[in-house]
Amino acid sequence: MTPSDAPSAGHQAEIHRVSSHDVARLAGVSQSAVSRTFTKGASVSPTTRQKVLQAAEELGYRPTILPKILQTGRSSIIALVTGGLYNPFFTAMLDSIADILQAADLQIMLVKAPGDSALDEIVHDISRYRVDGVISTLPVASAESASHLNRYQIPIVLMNSGHAGEWLRTISVDSSSGGAIAANRLHASGRRRPAYLAGRSSTPQDQRQAGFVEACQSLGIAGRCHVAGFDYDDGRRAARTLFKGRLRPDALFCVNDLVACGALDVLRHELGFDVPNDVDVIGFDDIPMASWASYDLTTFSQDISVLVNTIMYMIERDVERHAKILPPD
Repeated sequence: MTPSDAPSAGHQAEIHRVSSHDVARLAGVSQSAVSRTFTKGASVSPTTRQKVLQAAEELGYRPTILPKILQTGRSSIIALVTGGLYNPFFTAMLDSIADILQAADLQIMLVKAPGDSALDEIVHDISRYRVDGVISTLPVASAESASHLNRYQIPIVLMNSGHAGEWLRTISVDSSSGGAIAANRLHASGRRRPAYLAGRSSTPQDQRQAGFVEACQSLGIAGRCHVAGFDYDDGRRAARTLFKGRLRPDALFCVNDLVACGALDVLRHELGFDVPNDVDVIGFDDIPMASWASYDLTTFSQDISVLVNTIMYMIERDVERHAKILPPD
């Protein structure tokens, strides 16, 4: 096809979209009969249904959900806002949420966010699509932002957020307990110089660090903290930095499994340490990588099945408790 043969923008604008009226005309039935044919549970005779389906197939017609949205105020769309798809924990959670939504005949709208501060603006934008609910892996940083989100009157479930409200529900794993358990486990195994590889400041990260540090203090040992980040390369860089000096840690508790795996590879393959005999390493999340033979990582599990089912319960029902905290496993 030469450029002169290609359809122009004006020609494309003239393309006719097949409507229910076109189907009704070809089938020789009313437009309401077409609507009933494509409405689950609506009454329509077998003969009329066959005529409508045959005409729709011939014309390539697919019904739009817009009339249903206008009539019921519900779109059957749940928006998922996330910013950390590099982490297998969140991709596994997304997969589980998608399965549950499909089983319930609901659709998922995936929205990638650049950061926590963008959540208010994002919810403002997606509210125009009449979504029935929002699930966000990003927390709300302030009470002011929580107040703004409540005004949209859309059920919103946030992971690991410190703020909740009438329409704003939050679910989290008890990160503070996780940090304390890690410190006590390392101390019980004879470690006296543990270090925590932290992520950048966020609600679960800060709670995890606080639980670890407080437990170390109560045990009479110094729990060092070093800000690494949240991904594999961050763990590698942090391990190189911490193990350069003479006063090396004899154990690492890491903000997540990706950081732990990065640190493990440096300890074993670059520095020649025997893990766990020379250095203990504990992660958090229990991603699939943690169980690989090359890592065999000790880690905390966040039960994705329990998390997702609880999230869906909080989306679908007017719950009295707007904050839910699950224990780490």
